[in-house]
Amino acid sequence: MIHTILTHPGGAHKDDFLAACVLAAEHSAPIVRREPTDADLDDPGVAVVDVGGRHEPARANFDHHHFDRAHPPTCALSLVLDHLGLYAEAKALCDWLEPAEYFDSRGPKKTAEWLGVPRRAIAQLHSPIDVTFLRRFAATTALAPGDTLYEAMRFVGEDLLDYLRTARSRLAEVRTHVERWTLPMESSTGSEDVQVVFLPRDSGVLDEPSSALASYVRAEKLTDVVVALVYPDRRGEGYGISRYEDHPALDFTRVAAEPDVHFAHASGFVCKTSATDEARLRELLTRAWKRG
Repeated sequence: MIHTILTHPGGAHKDDFLAACVLAAEHSAPIVRREPTDADLDDPGVAVVDVGGRHEPARANFDHHHFDRAHPPTCALSLVLDHLGLYAEAKALCDWLEPAEYFDSRGPKKTAEWLGVPRRAIAQLHSPIDVTFLRRFAATTALAPGDTLYEAMRFVGEDLLDYLRTARSRLAEVRTHVERWTLPMESSTGSEDVQVVFLPRDSGVLDEPSSALASYVRAEKLTDVVVALVYPDRRGEGYGISRYEDHPALDFTRVAAEPDVHFAHASGFVCKTSATDEARLRELLTRAWKRG
C-alpha cells in the first residue's frame, strides 16, 4: 500500500497535480512536496511523482523527465493511469489528456503547433479554477486527509477514476452487443457506403446509451467512418437516431413528418422514433441523408 505521495516542491503543473489527485483518491495517503531521497525511490510505499528521474511502477516511481525527445508525449498522470490499468480508456475518452501530455513534455509553443492554433490560444483556455488549484498546491509543503485542499483533490481523483472505471465496464458491455451497419447512400455525386453503429434495446445499456455508443466509436477508432448512432430511447420503447460529430450529410428534419417519428430537433441532429424494426430504422437513416 502507498503510505506517502511525494512530488516536487515549487511550481505545480496540471500533470503532477492530477497524478496526486488520483493517488490520493486511490490510497488516502498524505502528500509531501520535496525532493525525494534514495530511500524514497527504493520504497514501494512512497509514490514518487514527476520527480526523481525514474519510471519504475513496481516501486511506485512515476517520473518522465528522463525520457528522450523521441519518446511519445508523456506526463506523470499518464504513468499513474497506466499503472492503474486505465490509460487506454483515458487516452480514448478524455480529450484533454493528450494536450496535457504535449504541454508538459513539449511546452506551449509545440502544443499550439500540434493543435493547429495560435500560441496565445493555449493561455486563452486557462481557467481561474486551474490557476487557483495549482497556485494553492504549489504553496504547500504537505497535505493530509481532512485538509480542505486535500479533500478537494480527492474529489477530483475520485471523479476521474469513477468515470474511467464506469466507462471501461460500459464499453465492455457495449462491445458485446453493438452492431455495425454498412448502408449505401445515394447523392448527386453517386453512391457511397457509410457506417452506422446500432445498440439493441436488449443490451441492457439504458443509462446514457448515446454517450456509451459515442465512447465506443472513439475507443474503437471509428471516428472517421461512423456517421450516425442508433440507440434505445430512454423515454420510450423506440430508438433515438443522431448524427455522429454533426455529420453534415444527415438532417433528421427530413423525416419529421414520418408517422413513427415523434420528435425531430429543429437543427436536424437527432430524432426519436417509435420504430423498433431494424429495417425501418435503416430506412429512416436513408431518408434523412441529403442527396444534394
